[in-house]
Amino acid sequence: MNKDILKLAIPNILTNLTVPLLGMVDMHLMGYQDSSVFMGAVALGGVIFNFVYWGFAFLRMSLSGMAAQAFGRDSKKDMAMMLFRGLFLAMSAGLLLLLLQKGVVSLSLNILEGSQEVKALAADYFYVRIWAAPLAISLMVINGWFLGMQNAIYPMIISITINAVNILSSFFFVKVLGMKVEGVALGSVIANIVGFALSIALFLKKYRYILSEFSFKDILDKTGLLSFLNVSSDIFLRTLCIIVVFTFFTSKSAGTGDLILAANSALLQFLFLFSYFLDGFAYAAEALVGKFTGSRNIKEVKRTVKYLFAWGAFFALVFIGIYGIGGKYILMLFTNQPDVMNTAQTYLPWLIILPITGFSSFIWDGIYIGATASRLMRNTMLLATVIFFLLFYSMKESIGNHALWLAMNCFMLGRGLFQSVFYKKLGIFKQ
Repeated sequence: MNKDILKLAIPNILTNLTVPLLGMVDMHLMGYQDSSVFMGAVALGGVIFNFVYWGFAFLRMSLSGMAAQAFGRDSKKDMAMMLFRGLFLAMSAGLLLLLLQKGVVSLSLNILEGSQEVKALAADYFYVRIWAAPLAISLMVINGWFLGMQNAIYPMIISITINAVNILSSFFFVKVLGMKVEGVALGSVIANIVGFALSIALFLKKYRYILSEFSFKDILDKTGLLSFLNVSSDIFLRTLCIIVVFTFFTSKSAGTGDLILAANSALLQFLFLFSYFLDGFAYAAEALVGKFTGSRNIKEVKRTVKYLFAWGAFFALVFIGIYGIGGKYILMLFTNQPDVMNTAQTYLPWLIILPITGFSSFIWDGIYIGATASRLMRNTMLLATVIFFLLFYSMKESIGNHALWLAMNCFMLGRGLFQSVFYKKLGIFKQ
């Protein structure tokens, strides 16, 4: 079992780690400008894209579990329909976003807190990066489908390529051409074009036979589409809770001042680094639990869960050690501004304990997605979100910015605890 888990987890870890690495590079490029407003602008612009992209991440998650179950049943028709329906929805959503881009950025910046200078720069960032939306959302679908096919290598190749191109492009535009927020945004657009072209080439190399199952009529089949959207809608609401929490977190940071926004944005990279690492095991859970659920092998589902939690706990302890010993030096990767560094170090202890409060939530997410237990997953996330807001509003007056980090840790812990309680209610145990 460990071999099967690592076969899927290691490529996904390598894939995922390129994502926070990209965020770190963007933060570094803006953190070494002559003002903290550039860090804040990229952070605020990134929040808007959390709405845009995380809002459609439900397509990847629902498709991954459903495709894995189709793989477990060895149903080529279902495998094909999962991919084609997902791509149809992804492209449609991306084109709609392009049409509505001015309304999206206007509404977002009216809701979010922050200085006018930061908001103006965030808008500049958004109007460049949004042109990658159809391809970026489609890539979520393609990578989710590959994972459902028990193929973690292709998403790794695609993600590493995308982020390598993005990093190199961003450095060129910012360091060579002297661009600022528009430079890192343009790097994202170019990288997504390259990544989408590569994903099509890899699909044709190994899965060309799926094309014979293509039928536009079947893609729009009411029963199949509603079944796909039923699972997707629950995962969408679950994802929306995450978007609300992280958007609120950044917005309240911005409302406190540009300095707190810059410091909290740098510290969030610690959370993202850990989460993307643990998501490698979550993706392994999606593929394996999905496969065993599709073949109705309850014994292997239980065995998979046991081994996944052992790996999760081990790496939680590893990250506590890394952040505890090297947290100060990691912060230096993001900024050379002494006031930002000093402020961030005040709140660093919250990030040191976060791996132990948060690891179980990532592992459970993969298990629930693989079992397509979307409703239970949605309900546990709603409960954890309520806890986040209750804690923040009850503590903000007494401990200030510490209340945000306390609420975030309890949000992560609550997700894991609630999912542990509902575990035995997963559909696989009722078959």
